[in-house]
Amino acid sequence: MKLITAIIKPFKLDDVREALSEMGVSGVTATEVKGFGRQKGHTELYRGAEYVVDFLPKVKLEIAVTDAVLEQALDAIVKAANTGKIGDGKIFVTTLEQVIRIRTGEMGADAI
Repeated sequence: MKLITAIIKPFKLDDVREALSEMGVSGVTATEVKGFGRQKGHTELYRGAEYVVDFLPKVKLEIAVTDAVLEQALDAIVKAANTGKIGDGKIFVTTLEQVIRIRTGEMGADAI
């Protein structure tokens, strides 16, 4: 089992959710976050004053999947979140030691 953590642009959230739903992934946790990478923020003009926005709004997705659907899920996220511009985001994959569904007590892949 793997945990996919994807940092994407906020307006791509629905596209990614749809792509994952189409392939059968039903559980996604989304969190609004702020951060920066190579783009290092940008400057904005507000009431005539210019200021620097260091941290840009992003969405952090956490998706638990079985090893069998990992590559398909990664491809779906990459295709749906890609704009071809700087700041599209990153995907991290980590191993899940154990998953437990609290309501039923199911464990492992059955709990996903």
